[in-house]
Amino acid sequence: MNAPLRKAGVVILVLFGLLFANLNWVQGYKADEYRTNDYNGRVQVAEYEVPRGIIEADGQALASNKLTDDELKYLRQYPKKQIYAPIVGYKPVNLGEVGIERAEDEFLSGASDKLFADRVSAMFTGDEAGGGNVVLSVRTKAQEVAWKQLTGNERGVKKGSAVAINPRTGAIQAMVSMPSYDPNPLATHDTEDAAAEYKKLNADKDKPLLNRAVAETYPPGSTFKVIVTAAALQNGYDQSTQIPAGPLYTAPGSGAPIKNSSAGTCPERQVNLKEALTESCNTGYAQLGVKLGGDKVKKAAQDWGFEQEDLTVGSLEGTGLAVAASRMGKIQNPDGSTDLAGLAQSSIGQKDVRMTTMQGAMIAATVANGGKQMRPYLVQQLLSPDRRPIYNANPQTLRTPVSSDIADDLREMMVSVVENGTGKRAQVDGFEVGGKTGTAENAEGADDHGWFIGFAYNDKGEAVSAVCVMLENVPGGHASSEAARISGLILKAAAGQGGD
Repeated sequence: MNAPLRKAGVVILVLFGLLFANLNWVQGYKADEYRTNDYNGRVQVAEYEVPRGIIEADGQALASNKLTDDELKYLRQYPKKQIYAPIVGYKPVNLGEVGIERAEDEFLSGASDKLFADRVSAMFTGDEAGGGNVVLSVRTKAQEVAWKQLTGNERGVKKGSAVAINPRTGAIQAMVSMPSYDPNPLATHDTEDAAAEYKKLNADKDKPLLNRAVAETYPPGSTFKVIVTAAALQNGYDQSTQIPAGPLYTAPGSGAPIKNSSAGTCPERQVNLKEALTESCNTGYAQLGVKLGGDKVKKAAQDWGFEQEDLTVGSLEGTGLAVAASRMGKIQNPDGSTDLAGLAQSSIGQKDVRMTTMQGAMIAATVANGGKQMRPYLVQQLLSPDRRPIYNANPQTLRTPVSSDIADDLREMMVSVVENGTGKRAQVDGFEVGGKTGTAENAEGADDHGWFIGFAYNDKGEAVSAVCVMLENVPGGHASSEAARISGLILKAAAGQGGD
């Protein structure tokens, strides 16, 4: 064989080798990625040939299916529209799922290994192998009261969020984000219409697609005083310990004095710790934080869940909605020493302190649960297509930031806030309610944010719910008052009473 033919043969062999390698790469390594790609039309048609599992709560369908006469056999529907959209999310044709639709996609579609036996059985019986069903922990009455009160609030606030948790288990009883969106146009089989709707929502300056309850952080204001109180109790203070107060406090290195919300709030030279929390004494807590020191305040915040970056809320065995990390900020000078002025501000929930609404609810739930912080979850059960239980949530302790004795002190002090102090509008007949208000400055010239975190015990002494309500830019002053009012109604509904 002459040289040119040998060279041509080598080139052909190399090309065949590359072709063979590429074929194996596509069929082996990349096959699953291509099969599950959102733009694989053939797979999409096959996926819509079987009914996707239902997402439900309290026996009500929050995501269901409708038979169609088009190429895609089933249309995903969301009967409650905006109320549950931040939790449930949506299942689009050409885009990625969001919310529980995404977190439990394999189970809902029927592709999960947990449903292998059901798929095999369907092959032999000839039945239609549908997806599994997801049962949420949400109490529909609490969810709908939270939505109604938030969207119909008495101050005309347009943005905010609320979370309610069962303190003893971590089960999410309600999660509302305002404004919200209707998922139905995003799930339409008309992909051009769906894309146009997504583009419109994504461009909205009020960010209706954002789940503010878990994905956004804000300065928490005086709700953060609960954590500073816990740090004090862990370092030798008790409820009757006198702390410096007064109408003004200027921290070392600061030219701007810290003031109280009104002239009548802790004007005396000293108050005890319980009175300071009840009245929400800014000057007292600023000085308390400086006295404790930055390391102790930061450690206390971390012990309660600040800085955690991997928390998700969904199934306790899988993924879920990602929860943004709440932050303390560095509180440091350029030379590495503690910024005492910054520490004073941070101790009243200002400066660089940021918190999610979920974190606020978890703080209240931890106090109500004797110092144990349960891992929050949304998925209560997974059911097979014939409603056979596949998974049941088994509550898990996430952390224990304080002892039961300190939790009891915090509980007593927070009850005083609601009975005698700034949180009176959260009171609920027939329940012992404790909590903490928070009014947070957030931007120059902007109205303050309003917060309330709290809990309720029934007449049997059982912690029935813990809540956090956050309202953005509340006009008219006393921003936390409306958050406290709404919180009381959510607590009542979560406990199985009330519907307004």
